[in-house]
Amino acid sequence: MDTLKNLIKRLCEIGKENQLKPDLSEVEPFQYFLNDGELIYNELDKRDGKYTRREILARYLILMVVLDQGPDIDGVRKLLNKVITELYRKDVRMLHRPLDFFKELGISIDTLIEQHKSIKGIRAETWAKLNDSNPSKYNLFFAQSQRGVISTKVLDYAIHRWGTPLAMFMLLEKDSERKNNHPIEPLIEYLEKYDSVELMARGLKDDERYGLGSAIGYKACHLFAKLYVSRFNLKKRNDYGWKDISYEVPFDSNAGRVLFRCGFLTKIATIEDYKKWNVIQEGEGKEGKDYIRVTNLREKKISIDDEILKKEYDDLVIDYLKINKIPPRKVEIQRIPNLLIKIINKEENKNYSIADFDDGLMYIGINFCFNHDNPKCKDCPICDLCVGYNEDKSLIKNYRT
Repeated sequence: MDTLKNLIKRLCEIGKENQLKPDLSEVEPFQYFLNDGELIYNELDKRDGKYTRREILARYLILMVVLDQGPDIDGVRKLLNKVITELYRKDVRMLHRPLDFFKELGISIDTLIEQHKSIKGIRAETWAKLNDSNPSKYNLFFAQSQRGVISTKVLDYAIHRWGTPLAMFMLLEKDSERKNNHPIEPLIEYLEKYDSVELMARGLKDDERYGLGSAIGYKACHLFAKLYVSRFNLKKRNDYGWKDISYEVPFDSNAGRVLFRCGFLTKIATIEDYKKWNVIQEGEGKEGKDYIRVTNLREKKISIDDEILKKEYDDLVIDYLKINKIPPRKVEIQRIPNLLIKIINKEENKNYSIADFDDGLMYIGINFCFNHDNPKCKDCPICDLCVGYNEDKSLIKNYRT
């Protein structure tokens, strides 16, 4: 495990130096929440209209992670920020009054179309070059049904992607009003009722009453956990279930590609294991290469013989993630980063987080470990630790994400 620990430490250090989070200064309604672009933390509980600043920011982050998918993530985030700013200028205060978005649906739709056209004019050429596509195909109106059918129609996108989280906020408001007369943080109260961040992340999708269902994926749920707990530190709770290792990594294709190529995943299980689990799908990737379906990695299990590691894992899932009440028989692969970060922090008095690890993976995946045969390996800050670069080129040449 020492090799894996060294790799995780390096990625956490890179992630600490290259944190990825949305730029709140682009959102005009947040201008009073910031000082020189940074949140004024001692004023998070200050009212902004009916609700606290903390509540409004949490609503923004949920909306952001629901939208944070499709062909151009930078474009999606700019679209979100521009639409919110323009709607607030027209007194459609959707974060404070979610019903405004629906009451003024004509204004909401027109603003989405107008801002999309503006962003397409700025980003389509760059996007097309990076994706070997045509600028005319640039479209951020990405909505996917349960059957996997993708719609690019603005109304479908507006109701499914924007409307679902806004409806969740409305329902929380109504339910809170029935319990007391002055709910100022209905979303925060709901989020922090869970015993752990991991349970909260799962509840965002699966809760019987408030779950966002097909509007959100588990990766986006864990991205919200990362932003809410570790990057913006909006949480009020600080018990074991609400620490920076108390949620799983929000795996995406960039993270999966880096972990596979550098040898992290192949030190944990074999290529044949990943094929058996349908994590590696032969011939299903670009150019006929084998496809790594990162989302299929979750809940895949291995055995660990080391008693010390097993005891640390049991402590992780029982006391931090609070997924189990008794020690599990096997270790789930997606939790191994949590386990090793927990051990590193304990042994070396560090304070690495899942957010640091994930941002390190994202930084490498976006800037160096490209999804083709010729990534920028020589310039990569983990090239000395990378199995694909130093030992087995097939990990780079034969697989795509």
